Amino acid sequence: MKEPVYIGENPSTAPDLSELLVRVAQGDHEAFGSVYDAVSGPVFGLVRSILRDPAQSEEVAQEVMVEVWRNAARYRPEKGSAMAWTMTLAHRRAVDRVRSAQASSDREQRAALLEHTPAFDEVTEQVETRLEREQVRRCLRTLTELQRQSVTLAYYRGLTYREVAELLALPLGTVKTRMRDGLIRLRDCLGVTA
Repeated sequence: MKEPVYIGENPSTAPDLSELLVRVAQGDHEAFGSVYDAVSGPVFGLVRSILRDPAQSEEVAQEVMVEVWRNAARYRPEKGSAMAWTMTLAHRRAVDRVRSAQASSDREQRAALLEHTPAFDEVTEQVETRLEREQVRRCLRTLTELQRQSVTLAYYRGLTYREVAELLALPLGTVKTRMRDGLIRLRDCLGVTA
């Protein structure tokens, strides 16, 4: 690629892009103007070929030029030409924009999927609850009459052990023992692990 020719300068005496970047690193605004004129077109072309969107391409090209201004001191002539360095910055910035847009799109898609998750399945829940109740009833039938009465009064009617003992006219210790034994049998019948 040809180095730019500057108006009023002899091409053989015009500074090359590498020299201009060294001056930009020292804060030379005129040198940056020359660098801008030399690279902004190719930078925009490269960015546009990656992003396709003209408005985003202009924005990213401007970001690249700001990066050239801020990071000119990082340019190392021994590692490659100034144009290659600038185009590498442009390529990276454009790819970063594509990745950022893709990540944003992915996040929006995940959020949309979460919003469209199936509603709570009421029928399934009712069936499961009914099956659980039936299993509890079946297991209650395996208890002795005293165990079943004690458990039913305590857990379904909300009575205390003392109230159950008074209602059944049994000693409190007997009710506690029957409750404990009944609950162990229920646990085993229901397959609940301790």
